[in-house]
Amino acid sequence: MRVVIMGCGRVGSSLAMAMQKRGHDIAIIDRDRSAFSRLAPEFTGQTIAGVGFDRDVLIKSGIETADAFAAVSSGDNSNIIAARVARETFGVERVVARIYDAKRAEVYERLGIPTVATVPWTTERFVSALGETSTTTEWRDPSGSLAVAQLEIHESWIGTTVGKFQELTGARIAFLNRVGHPVLPDVRTVLQQDDVVFAASLLDNLPNARALAAAPLEHE
Repeated sequence: MRVVIMGCGRVGSSLAMAMQKRGHDIAIIDRDRSAFSRLAPEFTGQTIAGVGFDRDVLIKSGIETADAFAAVSSGDNSNIIAARVARETFGVERVVARIYDAKRAEVYERLGIPTVATVPWTTERFVSALGETSTTTEWRDPSGSLAVAQLEIHESWIGTTVGKFQELTGARIAFLNRVGHPVLPDVRTVLQQDDVVFAASLLDNLPNARALAAAPLEHE
């Protein structure tokens, strides 16, 4: 996968290395050339100095053949402009933007641009949003036997109740993110298109729950 990243700060450089380790082809843009010093010595991708929403800079980065674009600079406006140019001008399907202002984040979620807030697990959230299944957990209990993790859900689960999902996967849905808003479901809640699912599971069962959630549901 060709991934273009705008912003080579702590998040951008970390994301570039995380995606490279997964075997992807990376290009990273920053207006400050010295920012590229944050990249690890083993980084083999392309570095481009320039403004990340400039068409010529984006074309130089290979945006025309990119599979994913992440805007992770320190400015909300720059990130949203770049994300919209990548999506609307160059037709990149997987686009995600880092947003500091929660109210703005809600607006852009409704426009179909996933956003990630500034939280400790930002890098893995971006990895997940760019199409890679995150293997990390969002929370673990002190004993290390229980975890809350984001689960990738196959589209065939849409329309299924939370109760049925829990019965088949053995994982308890802790909460949903629905169009940028948290939802605390009960067993009658129905999974909808684009729901982001966070489930609690015993660690021994988590790989099984991930696999079942990501696989087509066999309807009775």
